[in-house]
Order: sequence, then C-alpha cells, then structure tokens
Amino acid sequence: MSSNPVNKRLIVGANKPAHGTNVLTNTQEAIREALDRLGYEEAVYELLAEPLRVMTVQIPVRMDDGRTEVFTGYRAQHNDAVGPTKGGVRFHPDVTLDEVKALSIWMSLKCGIFNLPYGGAKGGIVCDPRTMSLGEQERLARGYVRAISQIVGPAKDIPAPDVYTNAQIMSWMYDEYSRIRESDSPGFITGKPLVLGGSRGREAATALGVAIALREAAGRLGKQVQDLRILVQGFGNVGSNVARILHEMGATIVGISDAGGGVYREGGLDIPDLIDQKDSFGMVTPRLANVMPTEEFLVQPCDVLVPAALENQIHADNAPKLQASMVIEAANGPTTPDADQILHDRGIVVVPDVLANAGGVTVSYFEWVQNNQGFYWTEDEVNQRLEAMMVQSVHNILDTAERYGVSPRLAAYMVGIRPFAEAMRWRGWV
Repeated sequence: MSSNPVNKRLIVGANKPAHGTNVLTNTQEAIREALDRLGYEEAVYELLAEPLRVMTVQIPVRMDDGRTEVFTGYRAQHNDAVGPTKGGVRFHPDVTLDEVKALSIWMSLKCGIFNLPYGGAKGGIVCDPRTMSLGEQERLARGYVRAISQIVGPAKDIPAPDVYTNAQIMSWMYDEYSRIRESDSPGFITGKPLVLGGSRGREAATALGVAIALREAAGRLGKQVQDLRILVQGFGNVGSNVARILHEMGATIVGISDAGGGVYREGGLDIPDLIDQKDSFGMVTPRLANVMPTEEFLVQPCDVLVPAALENQIHADNAPKLQASMVIEAANGPTTPDADQILHDRGIVVVPDVLANAGGVTVSYFEWVQNNQGFYWTEDEVNQRLEAMMVQSVHNILDTAERYGVSPRLAAYMVGIRPFAEAMRWRGWV
C-alpha cells in the first residue's frame, strides 16, 4: 500500500496525548467513585479496577523486503462474570498496555449500560498500518490470532474492528481462527463482511448510535437536530458516518477534521463531497485549503462538538475555550477528567463515550446472535433494534444523573458497573 511520505509525516503520532494523562488511572478513579456511590465493598473495586486476564504477545512478521519485524500485541479481558468478553482490536503506533486495559473496562461499561450478555475486552498491536502493505497487514493479523487463539472464541472472547482495522482485517482473523480450530467459526469475530456472516448495519452502527444519542440529548434541551451547527473531529469510519448521518438529518456540519488538522465553514460543508475525497484512513485535509491546527479547530463556534478521534483531545487547556453547548463523545476517552469537570461547571452537557458510541458493540452483539442462530435480519430490523436500545439507554443515564445529582459520565459508570458487581456477588466471588 503506497502512500505519500509527506502525508505520513502529518499523521504519524499526531494524536498522541499532549498532557500525559493516564487513561487507566482516570478510569479506575471513576470506577471507585461509581462503586462508592452504589455502596459496594472494596473487594468489588479490586476485582473491577484491573482486567482479570491480560496477554502480551510478540508477533513475527515477514515484511515485503524480506526482513522479519517483531510487533507487540495485547489482549485484555476485563471481566467475564456476566458472559464472554467482547471488544475491538486496534492497529496503531501509540497503543499501550494501559490504554488497552482502560478500553476493556470501558467496553464492560458499555455492555452493562445496554444489558448485553458480555464483559469487556480490548486488543491492540503497536504498528502503523498506514506504512504497511496489504500483505504485511494480513500476515500481522493472522499472526495475532495465532498468538491469542487459546484465550478467544465464540464463547470466550469475541474480537471486532477498532482504530485502523476493518472488515478485511476481521476476515483474515476469522479465516485464521477457523483454520486453527478446523471448523467454521463465524461467531468468533464481528465486523465481518456480509458474505462471511456480517450483520447489515454494522459498519455505520457506532455513528448511527452517536447521532441518535445527540438527537435525544438535544431534545431534552428543547433543541431540534436540524437547527444545530456541528463540529466533527475525526473523519475515519465513525466521524465521516456521523457527519453523513447528521447531514442527512438536516444538521449543518460547520467543521470536520482529521489527523492533519481541520476545516471550518460557518455556512456548512459539503459532506458528501468530503467523504468522496477522503482516503481509507480518514484523511481528507491534504486535499483541502485553509486547514487549521486541531487545537484551533476544537474551539470554533458551534452548538455541538463531536470528538471522534482518539483519547485526551479535550483537556484543561482548551475546555474553557470550547464554544459548544453540548459534547457528544464518539471517540473513546476524548475528554480528560479535569476537562470534564470544567465542562460540567460551565453547564456544557457531555454525553459520555460509554453511552454515545456503544452502537458498535450493540450491533456486534446482534451479529453474534445472528451467527449463532444462522438467521439474519434486514438492515431496517437492525437499525430499529439499535434505535430502541439507544433511546432507552440515553434517557436512563440522563435520568440517573438527575436523580443522583451527578454528571452524565458518573451516572453512566454507575449504571454500567452495577451488573458486574451483582454478577460477581451471585457467583460468590465477593
């Protein structure tokens, strides 16, 4: 896979956290506060503060030039008291073990909020697929599955796509696992193409869930989607689909960004044209003029900011400058705890990631169910089921926040963590 070397310099490492925030420590502190509010004992926290199981693997890959490169990969399984674990696999140069652990906990929270019969998991490989050929990516994907094959499976742990992975990567992983097990195992992985047992509606599920969450939260404030001016940070699968869906719902998308910066137009952008121009990694700004740095982009005038990039994009330095009245978190962990407090104090409504972006794992669950049944739903059926669950969950979290007098984020943690605490109690673990 060839790429422009200038573009590589623009994007490699561009989304590294600038403020040294440890997402795992932050998540653990939030888990503790949620459990304290709910009255659970210390042993419950100790079991939920870290994944029950973590595997670190070294994956040798024969590169196209004949040399062998060794990649580090991780798989974290947070808690399986409710059922098998579930979570994506990301390919990214900034993957760390702490990040993967935190992401597995967030996935548990999403499953708890939506009453899915899963615990959370997450995987990651330290690599930059933007500099790798398709053959190198395939060999890496298959090597990862071989390395973790003993701890994953349809009734153990079900992987899915994440940052810089897609249906093709999932297909290679599915094929490798089926070879190892010597049987066809479509329920091993989700995010597959339709012809291999994927679910209709899966590719845009996360974005559709974000759009529904935005619509419902805005409605509680007496606002209509078609009256909103929206900034979308990130233009990969989730960000571009969020922009497309909200554009189709009548909203004005005034800005979009990718790892190279952002573009802003007060009268609105031509979203279908920008989607046509972006590459497979969500990059469009190298083809555009008047691109501004990400920090400048985030504080442009808007009604709603949708961060759909990576962690720690909204922090203590820029939170006081945001001009949005709502933040809908399409990315995982885009807001640091101190920034979250600043936004809360400013009266800015934040719909947290574990609620807003859970459409992906929800439709992954639908895919797993369809694989296990051998019976497949129409896209309308998938979207209707997703919408019903999103609407119920958004109002449940916002009602819980009002009832306890806490932020929507803490309310989401309280609702999401309770099923695991209760399942562990019934099992006799605590």
